[in-house]
Amino acid sequence: MGLSSETGVKNRLMVGVSIATVWEFEATLDYFHVQETERITYPYGEYFCRTINGKPVVFYSTGVRKVNGVGGTQYMLSHFPITKVLVVGTCAGIDERFDVLDIIIPDRAVQYDCTVKEVEPLLKPSFIVEIDVLKYGIKGNGTIGTADRAVVMWNDYLELQANGITIADTEAAAIAYICRKNAVECIIIKGISDVPTDETDLDPLQSNQEQINVYIANTPKVMTRIFDDYLHVFI
Repeated sequence: MGLSSETGVKNRLMVGVSIATVWEFEATLDYFHVQETERITYPYGEYFCRTINGKPVVFYSTGVRKVNGVGGTQYMLSHFPITKVLVVGTCAGIDERFDVLDIIIPDRAVQYDCTVKEVEPLLKPSFIVEIDVLKYGIKGNGTIGTADRAVVMWNDYLELQANGITIADTEAAAIAYICRKNAVECIIIKGISDVPTDETDLDPLQSNQEQINVYIANTPKVMTRIFDDYLHVFI
C-alpha cells in the first residue's frame, strides 16, 4: 500500500471508504499510519488517500447519523471520480446467530425509521437497497437496518429482531440509498462491536454508558479485522 497524492488520484477512477465515528476514523488513521500532513479537512470531517491493489482509495470521515453520512458521501462523489463506496465500521448485533467482533457483509440495507410504523410496515420497499456481493465470491449474510436512533433500548432491539434485521447502525443504509441515486456501487462491511442489553432492572443511563464503553473498546478490533481480511476483496 502506497500513498497517492490528492492531485494524482483526482484524475483516476477511485474507491471511496466511508467511516462515521471519531473512534472508527482514529482506528483507521492508526492502521494506515496516517501523518497529520496527509489529512485533509472538508465540510464533514477529514479524508486521506492511499493506493490499494493498484487502485486509488479515499478514506473519509463523515460524522454520525444519516444526514452526515449522506452529506459526506455526496460531497465526495461530487469532488472525486468515485465508482464504488465501501461503508466500513461498527454496528450493533441484532441476530443472535452472530457474536461480537463478527464481520457482516449484508446483501440488503434498509432505513427503518422512514415510515409511520403504526400504520405502515417497518421495512418499506422504497427504502430498501439490495446489494450484490455474490459477484465478489461472497455470500451476503443478512440485512442491515439504519435509523437516526441508535439501538440502545431493549424494545428497539426486540422490534428489529422481529423484523429480520441482522445488524443495525445509524448511517449505512442511507449511504447505500444515496449511492443508488448516483448510480454508484455500494458495499457495506460492518463488524459487531456491541449488543443491546435488557435494561429493565438497571439504570438506563448506566446501561447505556456500559454499552458505549464496550463499543469504544471493540472499535479498533473491528476496524483491524475489516482492513486485514476484507478491504482488499472489494477494492
